[in-house]
This record gives sequence, structure tokens and C-alpha cells, in this order.
Amino acid sequence: MHRVPTCVLTDAAAPRLVDGHAVDRFVEIGSFTKVLTGTALMRLAAAGVLDADDPVERWLPAAPGTGITLRHLAEHTSGLPRLPPGTTGRDPYAAFDRAALHRLLGRLDAVRVRPPGREEEYSNLGYAVLGEALSRAARTSYEELLATHVLRPLDVHEVSARPAAADRLLAPGLLGRPRRPWTMTGAILPAGGLWATPRAVADLLVRLVVERRLGTPAPSWQRSGRLYWHNGATRHASVFAGAAPGGGWAVVHRLGGDPERTDRAGIDALRGTGSR
Repeated sequence: MHRVPTCVLTDAAAPRLVDGHAVDRFVEIGSFTKVLTGTALMRLAAAGVLDADDPVERWLPAAPGTGITLRHLAEHTSGLPRLPPGTTGRDPYAAFDRAALHRLLGRLDAVRVRPPGREEEYSNLGYAVLGEALSRAARTSYEELLATHVLRPLDVHEVSARPAAADRLLAPGLLGRPRRPWTMTGAILPAGGLWATPRAVADLLVRLVVERRLGTPAPSWQRSGRLYWHNGATRHASVFAGAAPGGGWAVVHRLGGDPERTDRAGIDALRGTGSR
């Protein structure tokens, strides 16, 4: 049977580690990255650096009059499609660098699939645009933006765009060889390219949602009633993180396997937490 290393962290029990997973090794967290990007947006807004309702063309050379705001990007209501045009192949984001993103900015009207502000359309492209806008507004790199406005204020340090190879944990492949991860250090980074240790994901969840150290959770979190959650998946890794109203929380990370099973395992873990 194919191994699926699994890490389960909750407020109600000791960590559960299966098939060689670990709480202290860096793993891909996919779209959980969006939680940090959205939090950075609200932190910059609170600091007066920008307004969450700024039009995207205030900060980027986009065509004027698109109607797309930074908040639309954060809430997935920008009307932009899920993926950048031409995203294909075994390493789909490798060619999507900042130059490729900037080539799209002048034709966002042609790229979007519906008018902004009306319906939700989950968009990795939207978060790539958002991350670039935030970096422009803060006049720094995306990584330093997060470190300054999110990670250091939360005292969370095990998050990186480029962790050392020796510190990474990858899905096992044929004959136990580690599977090669996607290249996500380009323009797609703010949408899903970060790595973190599972314990750092748990710390982020608790400090942002349960303890609310930085205020009201950002609009990047998904909501189901009073449950705050977000998941993420790359080619060979998936994560679910959620916190319930009573303070119970759960994080599940799996290397390989079906991401939907990760989500189901996360919901099952939440049911067993201290939240009632």
C-alpha cells in the first residue's frame, strides 16, 4: 500500500504522526498561503498604507476602470479565473514569473470571467495580483512584507518561500524517492507557494482565529457558519486548518493522497476537539 505521511494536530490531544510525518519539518501548505496574504492586506490597511477598497490600478499598472479592488481579490469576487492563462504541464507555475504577471495586468478586463463584486470565483490568479499589489504598496518583497506585518507580530518563524532542502519533507514516490514539488516561488507565491512546519500552521490558526492577536480574521479565511477554515493542496501535499466557535481547532497535513480526504480528516479531527 502506498504510504501517505500524515500529521494531525488539535487542541484536544497529542500530535498524531503517521508514516514518517513530522511537526518540525517544512512542508508545502498550498493555498493556506492565502490566509497570510489576506492578513497582510488588512494589516497594511490598518496601518494606513493602503485602503482595502483601493482599485487595483492604484498600485499596479493595470488598465483603468476594471472595477477590481484589493478587497475583491481577497474575497475571490474579482471575476478573475482560477488559474493564470496558459497554466499547464507537470510544473504548471514554473513560467508564471513577475514578468508574465505584468503582461496580464493591462488586459485584466479580457481575462476576467465575470464582472467584479458579484459572484465568488476562487482565484489563484487573483491572489497573485493581490500579493504583487501589496508588495508595491509596502515597497518591499512579498516575503519581507509577511515577516514584518504578520509573522514577527505573531511570533511565528517556521514559514518560508525557500526552506533549505534538508529541512523539507516531501511526499514519498517510487521506491521511496521523494517526489519533486512544483515551482511556486514566482508570481504565484502569494496564492499558494509557501512552506511551513505543521506546528507553525497550528500556531497561525490559533493566533489569528482563536486568540485574534491581529484583530478580526482576514477575509481570506473561508467561513462555514461560525467555523473559520482554509485548506490548501499542491501536486503532492495537502492541508486543512480549522477553528470552531468554542476554541477547538485542528490541523491535518498529508503528503500524497487525495486532498479531499485531508479535508474530511480535518473535519473529523475538529469534531473530536474541545469545541462543543
